[in-house]
Amino acid sequence: MTRIDTSKPHPARMYDWFLGGKDNYPVDEEMAKQLLTIDSRGRDMARVNRAFMHRATRWLGAQGVRQYLDIGSGIPTEPNLHQIAQQVAPESRVVYCDNDPIVLAHAEALLRSTPEGATEYIQADARDPESILERAGKVLDFTRPIALSLLALLHFVDDEDGAYELLRRLVERLPSGSYLVLSHVTGDFDPEGAAKARAMYRGRGLTLRPRTREEFARFFEGLELAEPGVSLTADWHPELGEVVPVAGDAPIPGYAGVARKP
Repeated sequence: MTRIDTSKPHPARMYDWFLGGKDNYPVDEEMAKQLLTIDSRGRDMARVNRAFMHRATRWLGAQGVRQYLDIGSGIPTEPNLHQIAQQVAPESRVVYCDNDPIVLAHAEALLRSTPEGATEYIQADARDPESILERAGKVLDFTRPIALSLLALLHFVDDEDGAYELLRRLVERLPSGSYLVLSHVTGDFDPEGAAKARAMYRGRGLTLRPRTREEFARFFEGLELAEPGVSLTADWHPELGEVVPVAGDAPIPGYAGVARKP
């Protein structure tokens, strides 16, 4: 089994810590706490992002989507995407993908499908889309619509590392009628804090690339954005989920969107 690297923090494990999980290490907790000194609402950001996934999955199920490819799935936290999707339609098929071995260690929780549906987990890096698509094709039918989600993931891929090209290679393989689901951190509301966070990541050999609203919208070029278009993560169809209480009145600094491939 691939060794879990506990010498430096990992985004999936920090996300788990922010959500109150136990599948993280002191190095992850240390950095997460340091990020809280920049913006004390780190836990709120994680919860708001997770709630967006729940709402988007319900919305997609109502549109008739029955296949999902979730890249950067993170450590299982109930309800997981397949549980939401299969509540809407028990025959839904879901493939999860992440590159952290600790996610693989807990992947059994991602594989508890309904009898009518299917779930699968593959360990792969988001920067290797061909491998992901090939392996996902053993579970998903790429002649029928698929919802591709990269939630709170692309801000860990810099422009020079090909974030836009990476996404284009994934989307171009999806059939017509498929959907792209994205959420992303922004520095629009606190550029100074975003710069500090980026430097903190860089100092640990990690990438953080907050993007502006316009830069985030570029990921959807050539696709048909569903209403309300690119929005604050908390503002995307709030009626489809429970309200996530957050501290203060300032917006949670993240954008989200769902778009259909013509």
